[in-house]
Amino acid sequence: MQLGLIGFPVGHSLSPAMHQAALRAAGLEGSYRALETPPSFLRARLQEVRRAFTGVNVTIPHKESVLAYLDELSPEAAAIGAVNTIVCEQGRLIGYNTDAMGFIAGLDEAGIAYRNKKALLLGAGGAARAVAYALKEEGAHVAVYNRTTERARALCAAMGLHLVTEPLLEAAVRSCDLLVNTTSVGLNDPTRSPLPPGLLPRAGVVVDIIYHPQTTRLLLEAQQAGLVTLGGLPMLVWQGALAFELWTGVKPDVRVMYAAAQAGLGHTPSA
Repeated sequence: MQLGLIGFPVGHSLSPAMHQAALRAAGLEGSYRALETPPSFLRARLQEVRRAFTGVNVTIPHKESVLAYLDELSPEAAAIGAVNTIVCEQGRLIGYNTDAMGFIAGLDEAGIAYRNKKALLLGAGGAARAVAYALKEEGAHVAVYNRTTERARALCAAMGLHLVTEPLLEAAVRSCDLLVNTTSVGLNDPTRSPLPPGLLPRAGVVVDIIYHPQTTRLLLEAQQAGLVTLGGLPMLVWQGALAFELWTGVKPDVRVMYAAAQAGLGHTPSA
């Protein structure tokens, strides 16, 4: 089977190593490739997927724009308005979103409580839509802040969430139980944070879905303030595991996927 990842850029993705390891561990023949796909080439790439692939993952900047080219959406993908996994069934492209339950699985694995908690999301893109949907479905009270207010307003209107504007940001951050950065601020740059210096929740948990670096500036500042933190690797691994099962019908060995991802980051796995 042919599997892959479409996005732009995708050269440094951990997904190929993670899924190749999962295929080997499951005794399945196949390959998983990073498929660099500029926006202008998206339509042609999906025609290629339709002809020759079992399925693909979808990442930035295509999680929302890809919807226009699909034949069917899962209920979760339709509600979220973003797709991160495509399954090709007899030439038909079906869109799913495993980011949502992948995020929740990462919280559960870390023992982080979220039901009936006040969650504040930073960002309003495809990943934010998945995280917001997942948290709301699981009973959290979700608010959204984004530098471009109109995008956050649209997300809040679509999902019945609370909008946080610039004047209310400090109070919202200080009082939340769960702060989640879904923006790319800090990606590959440990000097940048999506929040002003010193602005953190008074208590609770800070999650950054970025996995490179594993400890972003936001997480470092939160750790120094004594807060519980979680990086983006668990979400990456769990959304990948759920996608793998959709493509193959086989539950992958998540430990193998973690080890491959950590090796890709240059870290020796602890277990």
